[in-house]
Amino acid sequence: MKAMLLNNYGENATFTTSDIDKPAVKANHVLVKIAASSVNTIDTMIKNMGTDLPISPATPALLGMDFSGSVEAVGEGVEGFKVGDEVYGCAGGLGDLPGTLTEYIVADSNLVAHKPKHLTMRETAALPLVAITAYEGLTRAGVKKGQKVLIHGGSGGVGHLAVQLAKYFGAEVYATGAGEKQFAIIEKFGATPIDYMTESVSDYTAKYTSGAGFDVIFDTVGGPNLNKSIEAVALNGHIATTVSLCELDLTPLHFKGASLHVVFMLIPMLHNFKRDVHGSILERLAKISNEGHLAPIVDDHTFSLEQVGDAYAHLQSGKAIGKVVVEN
Repeated sequence: MKAMLLNNYGENATFTTSDIDKPAVKANHVLVKIAASSVNTIDTMIKNMGTDLPISPATPALLGMDFSGSVEAVGEGVEGFKVGDEVYGCAGGLGDLPGTLTEYIVADSNLVAHKPKHLTMRETAALPLVAITAYEGLTRAGVKKGQKVLIHGGSGGVGHLAVQLAKYFGAEVYATGAGEKQFAIIEKFGATPIDYMTESVSDYTAKYTSGAGFDVIFDTVGGPNLNKSIEAVALNGHIATTVSLCELDLTPLHFKGASLHVVFMLIPMLHNFKRDVHGSILERLAKISNEGHLAPIVDDHTFSLEQVGDAYAHLQSGKAIGKVVVEN
């Protein structure tokens, strides 16, 4: 079967069209014919940094984590899936798990779910990693009806889904961004946009919470921006973040009695740890989507499997609007 492999890592490394053996299904796994795969920031980091990241596969590397497709074979012990089912998941492309930049994947059935009924394969492929991340961040922070929720980076890959999910959970949602395009995305999904370029934390906290702070903050920007989240969070509030690779003074957080939740959604794949939780989350996300409350923004540019290098470059250019998808 056709696969796009990396024979070496680095910013100038290129994908090579290769012919590899079609994998055979095995116990507790499903063989999926891949329709589409999306490109995530972590994918570009692996390509550029290689072995500097402990999660990178050995070369020649088959990258790609997200996929949508159809079940072609079901392994022994698998329940809930049959041949022909349309599915999606995040199940490879790191460590010793072969990725999705190919025609077929043998995926752990615990990392797979039935695709949303009303989304295309292209749209569905855009969901798994970012949607699971958004769901984990919000639920671990205990989001609930009536709360005021702030999402930093509300138009981004994780952020625009977090806005939709926070609204679904009944929260009053605010999201930071800059420029008309980002504000339009935030408003499209029912959140109030905050211009982080012109509005200070103290200003928008006073404006929208009367100075009390936000009950839940999901910080998809992270790093130094976590200081803004700490400033904006309410007493006994919760902050969830996807980017905490930094040194940070937690003293202000301590005096607010607030909690910090770090989301690293690759743990189930990397450590074979509670993989069934991801499958359950994906089923829940499909249900929410089927009810009309969750849909990804997909970039208008189309890329075939052979054009995956261009897809990676487009994401890294910063010009993509929504998720970048590669189609088979």
